[in-house]
Amino acid sequence: MNLVEWIQRLMTNFGAEWVMWLMLGLSVISVAIMLERAWFYWSLRDDVARLATDLRNALRKGDLSGARKQMEASPSAEAAVVVAGLDEADNGPKAAEEAMAGAAALQRLKLERRLAYLGTLGNNAPFIGLFGTVIGVVQAFEALGDKKVAEAAAEAAQMSAPTEVMAAIAEALVATAVGLAVAIPAVAMYNVFQRSARSILANTDALSRVLLAHLVAEPMEAPAAAKSKSGKPSSKNEDD
Repeated sequence: MNLVEWIQRLMTNFGAEWVMWLMLGLSVISVAIMLERAWFYWSLRDDVARLATDLRNALRKGDLSGARKQMEASPSAEAAVVVAGLDEADNGPKAAEEAMAGAAALQRLKLERRLAYLGTLGNNAPFIGLFGTVIGVVQAFEALGDKKVAEAAAEAAQMSAPTEVMAAIAEALVATAVGLAVAIPAVAMYNVFQRSARSILANTDALSRVLLAHLVAEPMEAPAAAKSKSGKPSSKNEDD
């Protein structure tokens, strides 16, 4: 028995049923991930526009502790990144920017967790179903060319061979259908979650810029305030 015959015998003996069970197990894991990710993204929902307004108002008052309390009260990923920047606000805008960049990277990892599974399953489930289809087709051709069928009576052969062939082809088509049924929801939800992650990260960057704008402008305001308190006349007044 050569290698091709051995692989053919192996495929026909096991059939495509194990492919169905494999797809069923993968689909159960996929649904569990979809539900977990949907709940996770839902738990991060908050009014980002209101957060930005509250943060801006608190910073204009110079109330960093109040701004921190407002951000910590929010469940959103955007607020968590700004909290990291507020922790380093005393060290200057550059330190705050680096802290928020690191916090944003951690939030990205949390947002994209387990999404690779959905993307991989969506891309490969049709191929797994196609593999089951190939097994079914091999079984169909083997039944069609079986020597035992040829040795049987002509009438019996005409009745049994088509039945075996049709059964094998039907099993093959079921494997293809199952592969598509598993892949389509996985791809759809993968795209939805990826879009949500990009939206959250974009809002995070916008909220971070509010804090950075305040920290960058603060050193410029300090000399101007100190000069106004000194009461020294300007050079133009001295000339007059």
